[in-house]
Amino acid sequence: MELSIREMLEQREHQELSPYATFSDCTKGRETEEELCDVRTEFQRDRDRILHCKAFRRLKHKTQVFLAPEGDHYRTRLTHTLEVAQVARTIAKGLSLNEDLTEAIALGHDLGHTPFGHAGERALNQVCPNGFAHHKQSIRVVTLLEKEGKGLNLTAEVRDGIFHHQTSGHPSTLEGKIVRLSDKIAYTNHDIADAVRAGIIDVREVPKKWTDILGNRKSQRLNVLIHDVIKNSYGKNDIQISPKMHEALYGMRSFLYEKVYTRPRAKREEKKARGVLHQLYEYYLQELEQLPIEYQRLITERGQDEKQVVCDYVAGMTDNYAIRKYTDCFIPTVWK
Repeated sequence: MELSIREMLEQREHQELSPYATFSDCTKGRETEEELCDVRTEFQRDRDRILHCKAFRRLKHKTQVFLAPEGDHYRTRLTHTLEVAQVARTIAKGLSLNEDLTEAIALGHDLGHTPFGHAGERALNQVCPNGFAHHKQSIRVVTLLEKEGKGLNLTAEVRDGIFHHQTSGHPSTLEGKIVRLSDKIAYTNHDIADAVRAGIIDVREVPKKWTDILGNRKSQRLNVLIHDVIKNSYGKNDIQISPKMHEALYGMRSFLYEKVYTRPRAKREEKKARGVLHQLYEYYLQELEQLPIEYQRLITERGQDEKQVVCDYVAGMTDNYAIRKYTDCFIPTVWK
């Protein structure tokens, strides 16, 4: 019997990938069983579903670090996601792990992020009864909110990697561990570049003790870190970074928290952003009929808690959409 393209790809994985890789035909499966594709593996299907979903497209208008930057070259949540995927795939390829699973996790890891970056995340965490964390919201997006309440029905391995991508997470696959580390490698390097571009820091402020190890340019630092991870993880059932590089990476991260993320000039608009999201949350909680119909149905037909659904709606907004809805709800219209 002639094999399908998918079956040939699955066979190739067993022939070419590391024994520590996660194989597509060994997935733990989806919450709702589906007929297999004859062309794509299960992890390829997940990658494609994430790439084509609405939440992914909205990432292009969500803040990474700087709120409403004046310039086209600052990172957004979307460009950050793509940079994480590129770093992660390079490491996965170097270690002969499953690139498709790695890419799917990377593309989906920030789908639950709020408008206005981590300022928005903190704002919703203050008002939502169950709290708010973007890694949990990302899972809610792919399991429930997308496709008008149907979700994307992703495999268990992709959902696990998305949920555990934060620092304290414990992914069950090596591919998930790659994404967790690649996220830090990517944002630590591109946030320095954006901070210099914005004039928040001078390039000479970046600690020499860390640049002597990692390099002075973004490309150098990425190259050094990626090579170190591959060298220290090759042939092992774990993803590791050398103590020297770990200290330098987290030292650079600490520098960013001290000089960029919490610096008044970088965050002067955060108070306004929190106010916008707090007031939008309270408004829609009192005016549930103003929610889009698919969100209303989550309450009336799916039995979802109305406070959680309002949080879902506000969290899904882009920066510009949140400002526009705030204007519609609270700013009087001039009569003509």
